[in-house]
Amino acid sequence: MTRYTAPTQDIQYLLHDVLDVANDPTPGYAELEPDFTSAVLEEAGKIAGEVLHPLNAVGDQEGCVLENGVVRPPKGFKEAFDQVREGGWTALDLPEQYGGQNMPYLLGTAVGEMFSGANQAFTMYQGLTHGAASAILVHGTDQQKDTYLPKMFSCDWTGTMNLTEPHCGTDLGLMRSKAVPQDDGSYAISGQKIFISAGEHDMAENIIHLVLAKIPGGPEGIKGVSLFIVPKFLVKEDGSLGERNGVKCSKIEEKMGIHGNSTCVMDYDGAKGWLLGEEHKGMRAMFTMMNEARIGVGMQGLAQAEVAYQNALDYARDRLQGRSVTGVENPDGPADPLIVHPDIRRNLLDQKSFIEGARAFLLWGAQMIDRAERGKDEAAHGMVSLLTPVIKGFLTDEGYDMTVQAQQVYGGHGYIEETGMSQFTRDARIAMIYEGANGVQALDLVGRKLAQDGGKHVMAFFDLVKGFIKEAGTDGAMAEFTEPLKSASKDLQSAGMFFMQNGMKNPNAALAGSYDFMHLFGHVCLGLMWGRMAEASLKALAEGRGDANFHETKLATARFYMTRRLPATKLHLARIESGADPVMALDADRF
Repeated sequence: MTRYTAPTQDIQYLLHDVLDVANDPTPGYAELEPDFTSAVLEEAGKIAGEVLHPLNAVGDQEGCVLENGVVRPPKGFKEAFDQVREGGWTALDLPEQYGGQNMPYLLGTAVGEMFSGANQAFTMYQGLTHGAASAILVHGTDQQKDTYLPKMFSCDWTGTMNLTEPHCGTDLGLMRSKAVPQDDGSYAISGQKIFISAGEHDMAENIIHLVLAKIPGGPEGIKGVSLFIVPKFLVKEDGSLGERNGVKCSKIEEKMGIHGNSTCVMDYDGAKGWLLGEEHKGMRAMFTMMNEARIGVGMQGLAQAEVAYQNALDYARDRLQGRSVTGVENPDGPADPLIVHPDIRRNLLDQKSFIEGARAFLLWGAQMIDRAERGKDEAAHGMVSLLTPVIKGFLTDEGYDMTVQAQQVYGGHGYIEETGMSQFTRDARIAMIYEGANGVQALDLVGRKLAQDGGKHVMAFFDLVKGFIKEAGTDGAMAEFTEPLKSASKDLQSAGMFFMQNGMKNPNAALAGSYDFMHLFGHVCLGLMWGRMAEASLKALAEGRGDANFHETKLATARFYMTRRLPATKLHLARIESGADPVMALDADRF
């Protein structure tokens, strides 16, 4: 019913023309030659389009079923999971020591977008496992790594993250789950966790839960939270599976979207668990997983926008409705295709310019993660820490909006389940909520990240934009791209200055504008990306290199973003500078 084609040409362009991976000294990038990345992306694209996407509607319609404590995923998921696992796709960017392929995170992110765009609910099973394995890799003991990572890398065992409880979500200091020390060095874990993605299923031999809980007698609030490894089946010393642990799924949540993923209520009844990292330092360990997950969730916003756009574009080209106001364009038919109408083109270009800018932003962020982790680049680490809430919050907000715009192209048919368009909107909606709701991302950005390390990372971002504008400004053809970016960057700096001048004496003045600031920042980031893409495409055209039509299309899309989308920074700045009074004027009982 719907289709998905992996955007391999665009990813190749970003890797080699824009991000210039061949000349990046980051360890592991030397192997990212165009032929190599093309081969990986083409193969991943085939799996995405031919194996995963045909199951997307199946997962949405069938959902998961809980039977006698076991969750059965939708028809075809297990076979597809075996195929993905056998192809080595689950550990593409993880260390060889435990069975990974040790490719850069950048390439893993590109493949992840394809898989998520093809079938988000399915891809979450291995995505969560990747995050849990990363937490164990960073914080686990050698014994824990040897015990769990080889099987998790291969997804013979999958992983989860267990944070939320019925009475606490964002405020994890309120959690009640307990971890009582045992004589053998383990802990007895008791409590209930909700909204646990991939919490129970039969596609893997074991499920390794990472569970936040409090050790009795520890500090109050968030400072008393620890992280534990709690396997579904206990693991014997020889690595074989032993008895079932005291953890079970008591319910599958009925939810708006991602029906193919088992979102579970998990009950822990004295389950055996082992401390991961230090006592009372659970959030430090969990944030290894959370930060990776937030980048991944930003990717999901982009991915759902991409697949929705592809189908909306097909419909706009095929659906005959009305006549062009400037003259008949389909004289042999009873009407012209939708795509001739200016407002449909505006709609599609809103989507296209967001998607391609967002993809560049996401992959640039992934490149910085590689520089930070592989190249031990502290500046890159600081920059990606600053931008993580923007990647997560802005890309998921805008990604969701773009799936709605794609529905709108279909008119009433977009609202009918038969076309499949509503699934993209419903699946995209969760990305604005989980791994830290977007309002929390905005608060994190303004309340923590701007001032981090004395504000040097946001200043480094301003210097980066300024440096690009100055260098690109030597080419007169770039002026139409650099001037709007310069204006938008000044808006961002003005917003930051407003927070500095007003935030200390009235914190609400900063927090009331935090959401607008996150979006303002996101638009500047996409403006920077479109500037870099314009520069790359102008260079390619001047050198007679590549597909001229592709590069000319890039330039036209860049012009659209700069003239139609980037001016949104002025709206966001006006809202920010209105301060807290309009937001805080009403007493709670007057709402």
